[in-house]
Amino acid sequence: MASGGARQRRWRTAAVREWLDRMPETWIPPAHGDLSSPWRFLFWLTRSQSRRVAAGAMLGTVWMVGLAVPPWVLSRAVDDGLVAGNTAALVEWALVLLVVTVLNALLGIARHRTMTKIRMDASFRSVRATVWHTSRLGASLTRRVSAGEVVTVGIADVYTVAMALTVTGPGVGAVVAYAVVAVVLFTISPLLAAVVLAGVPLLAVAVGPFLQRIERTGGEYRVHQGRLTTRLVDVLAGLRVLNGLGGKGVVAERYGQQSQGLVNRGYRVAGPSSWVGALSTGLPALFLAAVVWLSARMAATGDISIGDVVAVYGYVAVLVVPVSAFIEGGGDIARARVAGQRIIDLLNLPVTRDNHRDAAIIPPDGGPLADPQSGVVIYPGRFTALVAARPAEAVGVVERLGQLSTDPESGATWADVRIDDVARTEFRRRLVVADNHAEVFAGTVRDIVAGRLEPDDDRIRAALHAAVAEDVVDALPGGLDASIAAGGSDLSGGQRQRIQLARAIYAAPEVLLAVEPTSAVDANTEAAMIDRLREVRRDSTTVITTTSPLVLDRADEVIVLVDGQTSSVGTHAELLRSDRGYRDLVSRAQGDQEDHE
Repeated sequence: MASGGARQRRWRTAAVREWLDRMPETWIPPAHGDLSSPWRFLFWLTRSQSRRVAAGAMLGTVWMVGLAVPPWVLSRAVDDGLVAGNTAALVEWALVLLVVTVLNALLGIARHRTMTKIRMDASFRSVRATVWHTSRLGASLTRRVSAGEVVTVGIADVYTVAMALTVTGPGVGAVVAYAVVAVVLFTISPLLAAVVLAGVPLLAVAVGPFLQRIERTGGEYRVHQGRLTTRLVDVLAGLRVLNGLGGKGVVAERYGQQSQGLVNRGYRVAGPSSWVGALSTGLPALFLAAVVWLSARMAATGDISIGDVVAVYGYVAVLVVPVSAFIEGGGDIARARVAGQRIIDLLNLPVTRDNHRDAAIIPPDGGPLADPQSGVVIYPGRFTALVAARPAEAVGVVERLGQLSTDPESGATWADVRIDDVARTEFRRRLVVADNHAEVFAGTVRDIVAGRLEPDDDRIRAALHAAVAEDVVDALPGGLDASIAAGGSDLSGGQRQRIQLARAIYAAPEVLLAVEPTSAVDANTEAAMIDRLREVRRDSTTVITTTSPLVLDRADEVIVLVDGQTSSVGTHAELLRSDRGYRDLVSRAQGDQEDHE
C-alpha cells in the first residue's frame, strides 16, 4: 500500500511537471508589430511561452519570499527558546527551520530548472525566427547583410536576448520579496522599514549611469564585432587563394590589428559591465551593514528584542538576493536592448511578398518573361543570352525576373502575370536562378546535386554529364558518395561552377536563369558545357548572362543592354553585322579570353 501510494504521488508530481513544461508544438513567426522595437521582441519571446514564464515567476516569487521565512523562524527560536530557556520550543523551531530550508532548496531547484528552459526556449525561437527569415530572403540576403553579421546575430545576440528573459522569474520574485520584507520590517520598526524602502531604490539609481553606458558602448562594440566576423568568414573562404598568392601573412597581420581594435572596444564595454557586477554585490553588502548597525542600536536602547535583531539581519541579508537580481537584471536588459535591435534589424529586412490565398496562376505552358525596366522580353523555349558592357546590368535583369530584387515596383511579369503576385513556392519550383555566388553546403556529391529534391543516381549522373562535371566526380574518392567541404572550398573555381550548374540542371525547371555559368572554365570546357546544356534543355527556356563569343554564337537569341535598356536583339551573326557596339564588346571579350588562355 505504501509503495503504491508513493508511486501515485510520483505520478502526480510527474503529471504536474509535464503540464507546466508542455508548450504548443506549433511555431508562429513574429508579426510585424513584434519587430517594431527590442521591447516588443522581448515581449513576443515572453508571450510565446507564457505558461512557462508564469510558472517561473511563481516559483521565483515563492522561492524569494521563502528566503524570508528562516529569519523569522530563527527569531522565534531565539526569543521563545534561548531567551526564555524553553528547550522544547527551541527544538520545535529548529525542526521547523530544517523543513523550511529543505523546501526552499527544492523550490530553488525547480525555479532554476524552469528558468533554464525559458532561456533555451527563447534562444531556440530567436534562432528559428532568424533562420526562417533568412531563408525567405534567399539569394538577396548576401546583397543586404554580411555573413559575419548573420553569424553574430545567430550566436552572440540570440544568447544575450535569451539571458534577459531571466528577469521574468527572479525579477518578479525580487519585486514581491522586496515588498513582503518591507511589510514585515514595518511590523518590527517603521524606521527600519523606511530605511529599506528608501535605500533599495537609491542603490538602483546608483547603477543607472553604468547601464546607459553599457547600451552606448555595447552598440558600437556590436557593430565592429559583426564587421570583424565578416572579415574572418571572407579570409577562411579565400584561404587557398591567399596561400597561392602569398598574401596570407599580410591578411593575418591586418586581421590581428582589427582584432586588437575590437579588444580595446571590448574593454570600454567591460568597464561599466564590471562595475555593475561589483555594485550588485558590494552595494547590498554596505546596505546590509547599515541596517544591521541601526537595528543593533535600537536593540541596545530596548526598542526591539534580540530576536528582532536576528530577524532584521536575516531579512536584510535576504534582500541582498532581490537587490542583486534588480541590478543584474538591469544589466541583462541593457545588453538585450542592443542585441535585440540587431536581431530585429535583420528580421525587418523586406522580402518579396508571398500571396498564398490570392496567388495568381501562371498557365501550365508558361509564357514570355518581361522586365519593363529594361525592355527585355524572354520568349519560351529559347536559349537566350543577355550581354552588357557592365555585367551588373544583365544581372539586374535576372534578379528582377527571378524575383530576387527587393524593388517592389520592378513590375516583372511571366505570361502577363506579375511575378510578385505568384506564390513563391510555385514560382521557385518552375523557375530557378543559377548564380555563381549560390551557396554550396557541405555534403556528398549526391546530396549537393539533388538539392531539395529526392536523389536519383541516374538523373544525377545525367546532370553531371550535361554540366561537364564527370571528371570532377571521378577525381573524388567515392564518386557520388564523395564529400565536398562547405562552400566547395576543396574544389577549384571551375569545378565548383560545374557542380553548381549540375544542381540547376537536376532541378529541371521550366525556366533557368544562369549568371555567367562558364566564366571560370577554359574555352573547350565552355563549348562542351553550352552544347550539352542546349541539348538537355531543348524546348525549355534558358537565359544566360555572358560576354563570351562561344556562348553568344550558340544562343537562339542575343539581347544587348546599353545603360540598362534593351539596345538590340538578334542572333550573334546578325548583331556582329548590324551593331558596332556589340561587335566591339565581343571583340574585347574575345581578346580578354585569349589573354587568359
